[in-house]
Amino acid sequence: MGKGKLEKFADMREYPHVFEYPYSVADNVPFDMKGSWNRDFFKNDHPIVLELGCGRGEYTVGLGRMYPDKNFIGVDIKGSRMWTGATEALKECMKNVAFLRTNIEIIDRFFAPGEVSEIWLTFSDPQMKKATKRLTSTYFMERYRKFLKPDGLIHLKTDSNFMFTYTRYMVEENRLPVEFMTEDLYHSGLVDDILGIRTYYEQQWLDRGLNIKYMKFRLPQENELHEPDVEIELDEYRSYNRSKRSGLKTSK
Repeated sequence: MGKGKLEKFADMREYPHVFEYPYSVADNVPFDMKGSWNRDFFKNDHPIVLELGCGRGEYTVGLGRMYPDKNFIGVDIKGSRMWTGATEALKECMKNVAFLRTNIEIIDRFFAPGEVSEIWLTFSDPQMKKATKRLTSTYFMERYRKFLKPDGLIHLKTDSNFMFTYTRYMVEENRLPVEFMTEDLYHSGLVDDILGIRTYYEQQWLDRGLNIKYMKFRLPQENELHEPDVEIELDEYRSYNRSKRSGLKTSK
């Protein structure tokens, strides 16, 4: 029989590579690792890469295996899912992988300016009702700017046409440098080992015949960011643990 949520949370509290700072404690408990992740935790000067909304941590752990010369931190508020990747990393004695259980809305509290080199957004909820909740919105981009290196990389991998289209408009509106973009990753002929990492839910969407979309762009520090003023067609299907898409009147 598999472990229940309470057992998983108990495990996580004992894991040396898991840090838990949800809203309920973030204001009252100091986070001493900010600005010191390399020195105090990873014990090296390798680049730091975040996976925001990491779920089970497939990318955090998978990339950690591929790149021992980089450090990876998976971020999510869902501790029972995160437990899977955190447990794998612990069993494999991975020294370049950590997990941070917190709300992404306050992600800038945990990293100092220039401390992070890249961000991965893997199958984020498209949040079609409110732009400021989308992890590729200018609301979040301004937060990422607080800790990303100049021209830091952002990777978006998604099943959602809405999320992909919105992000494309956001990138175009703000003239952000795009390094790669495709609406059908697995038929693009450009899938490598990194992009070929498949999350649990990604495989479900592939089995349903959905295209996987991918975009890689840079986020410069200069210039004010603006939200795109466009209407975007809503996704018609319902993905795992996402609110129903019927009845929405606007994409903004």
